[in-house]
Amino acid sequence: MKKLFYIATIASLLFSCKQEVAEEKVIDDGLITVTEAQFQSSKMEIGSPIEQDFEVTVKSSGKIDVPPQYRAKVTTFLGGYVKATKLLVGDKVAKGQALITLENTDYLDLQKDYVEVAEQINYLKSEFERQKTLYNEKITSQKNYLKAESDYRQAKGMYQGLREKLMLLNINPANVERGKFTSQITISAPISGDVTVMNANVGMFMSPSDVILEIVDTNYLHLNLSIFEKDILHVKQGQKINFKVPEASKESFSSNVQLVGKSIESKDRTISVFGTLSPEIRGKLLSGMFVEANIITAAKKGFGVPSDAIITENDKHYLLVLSSKTTEYKFKKTAVTLGEKSEKFIEIIPNDNVNTKTKLLTKGVFELTN
Repeated sequence: MKKLFYIATIASLLFSCKQEVAEEKVIDDGLITVTEAQFQSSKMEIGSPIEQDFEVTVKSSGKIDVPPQYRAKVTTFLGGYVKATKLLVGDKVAKGQALITLENTDYLDLQKDYVEVAEQINYLKSEFERQKTLYNEKITSQKNYLKAESDYRQAKGMYQGLREKLMLLNINPANVERGKFTSQITISAPISGDVTVMNANVGMFMSPSDVILEIVDTNYLHLNLSIFEKDILHVKQGQKINFKVPEASKESFSSNVQLVGKSIESKDRTISVFGTLSPEIRGKLLSGMFVEANIITAAKKGFGVPSDAIITENDKHYLLVLSSKTTEYKFKKTAVTLGEKSEKFIEIIPNDNVNTKTKLLTKGVFELTN
């Protein structure tokens, strides 16, 4: 009998303790009950919405980019095999610096054609001038004169075209005319910047359609954002932009609206907005990074509560409003509409259930909802 009595007593104590713990957080008819002990131990606080300064913002997203004139895709005018390159992704290059050497016998054929035309052109020019003189003196026919003129002009055009091709390949035409042929060409950097893409290995054949490498001048990084049509009339040049690179850092950066696009993209009904970046910020970012941004379009007064006071469930927002206080605190989960956000506060739109005189739990909400 004593053994049964002890078991019954222990079970009664365990049930009593469990009931006492449960009383710390009890949901009854939508009310959450908190004991005075729990309120004090969790350092909870009660307050009311207070007037705050809020920034009216337009949300947007985009990327870190550079203007087209500071991004270059390096290709070759005439294909060839990669003979030599020492560049890696991340290397800095200067405008005019040698990037890669290509080799191909087609370069020799081009130079041979150029020399042949150069040799002919002097003769054709002399013949044209001779036929012109004879024609003016009515010694030769107009047919002979026109043929000499046509041959000379055709050769001259071919000569100029081949000369331009050689110059595009960085082959000096004067050297070619002196008989100095080469089977190799060197491709130089069209702009200064950093190598961001490298597609060439020694021995590879690079055709004119292949991108050998890409260069980006990171000194001209800027924000390239997309704004929806409904927001575009609020965005003006000079407005402040706060943005983050969510995949890389929690740090917040600042910018200013530099340019606002003048036409709407037909597919997603957006318009481009460009923002400037300071040298300090540019040093921390890379071209192509995804960003989330808020463009500050105006300032306003509003009633706010601490961000930690908001409960979000299924895309709806709630506050824990104090229903009564005796020896315990009773809170009612009340729906609320949010407005603008600041660093620590969120604006709430007053309604019949929540206004400036409403008492609500401003600190300790996490302990009751998790």
